[in-house]
Amino acid sequence: MPATEQPNWIKDFRGQIKRQCKQGWLVAPDHGTMRLEVYDKEYGKKQRLSLPFKWVEDDWPDALLLIRQIANAYKQGGLDLNAAYKIAQASKVKIELNWTDAIEGYREERSRVSDRTWKQKYSPVMKQVIKIMSGKNRPTNGADLCDKALKKWEVGTRQRQIMRQSLHGLLRYCVYRKSYKSSWMPPAVDDKAVVTKKKRIGYPLTDSQIIRLLDSLPDDEIGNKWRFACQLMAVFGLRPEDLRHLHTRNKGKELWSGYEKSKGGRKGETTEARRLYPLLVCDGDETIDWNLLGRFQIKEPLPPLGQPGKAGESVGTYLRRKLVWKQLQQEAISEGQQLTPYSFRHRYSAECHARGLQPKQIADSMGHDLETHMNSYARFMSKDLESAFDAANKPKEKIAA
Repeated sequence: MPATEQPNWIKDFRGQIKRQCKQGWLVAPDHGTMRLEVYDKEYGKKQRLSLPFKWVEDDWPDALLLIRQIANAYKQGGLDLNAAYKIAQASKVKIELNWTDAIEGYREERSRVSDRTWKQKYSPVMKQVIKIMSGKNRPTNGADLCDKALKKWEVGTRQRQIMRQSLHGLLRYCVYRKSYKSSWMPPAVDDKAVVTKKKRIGYPLTDSQIIRLLDSLPDDEIGNKWRFACQLMAVFGLRPEDLRHLHTRNKGKELWSGYEKSKGGRKGETTEARRLYPLLVCDGDETIDWNLLGRFQIKEPLPPLGQPGKAGESVGTYLRRKLVWKQLQQEAISEGQQLTPYSFRHRYSAECHARGLQPKQIADSMGHDLETHMNSYARFMSKDLESAFDAANKPKEKIAA
């Protein structure tokens, strides 16, 4: 099988051996079983050893544990692989299950996860693990531990999915890096683990609604700060958190956001700084130029945005107290949607699609990859279906003879 087509478990298995054993250690299939190959470059000899495991995904965590013990015994056996194997078999090392230590080690491995993210998306389920494994009737395998630790969260919710992913990551770490038995591997994800709760549908504010809201804000120091913030979010399609990361480039000619948002996944990747492109709000047939770049250059003040990561809450807290915002909430509910501080950003996406920009262009301007953008905003591409079908149903012109 070509290397590019190898199952992920083989890549993980070999990667762990490369990381945890000396250079020159390799595992390979041998008529359905596993074979360990060791090439000692210093002494110029290659040795092979058949292992008592099948070449299947379920067997590799236990095989890794044995190979690690063989590697530790290799020098004791006089650089003889068979002797090292006998030493490893005789030792019958018992692994102590220290869950507190394992969680601390897992936190260190996830070094690119911020403290705030760890507190929100990891700590709750980690505390459940400590509680369960410190009590009576402790689980003896990963599947049972997952069942108990995740009971706190409703099946089918996004929160349970997040906790499940964090717990599964811990269990894989315990097996791969802490030598826990393979029985502690997390169970396969079944249909019950899939998120079934529908994600709320964010409401895109219309330009006329934005003008209504802005006109209703008080004409005082605080009101003007929030008006400026709302204008920036609407015209540049900003997340509330973008507001605290704005800066200019190219001698003040370009407005940029330096907000780095997590992309999710295992690699800790974040979004890059992006240039912001305005999509002006229209009052009827006329566009409104609020001179946002110029006002930002002269350091017009923005409102307080709270702690890092809490800008959305600050925006929501201010706007929810306003009568016009409450009216807009009801208008959103009447359409089966939900008004949030992100509704300014939704407006930007909806208007970009309506004005004919390409999805990739919109995704780039909003700081998404195309897949993420399509998952969230593809619905705006089909808003003109009615007019499109009306046009399609018009009688065709007769071709002149």
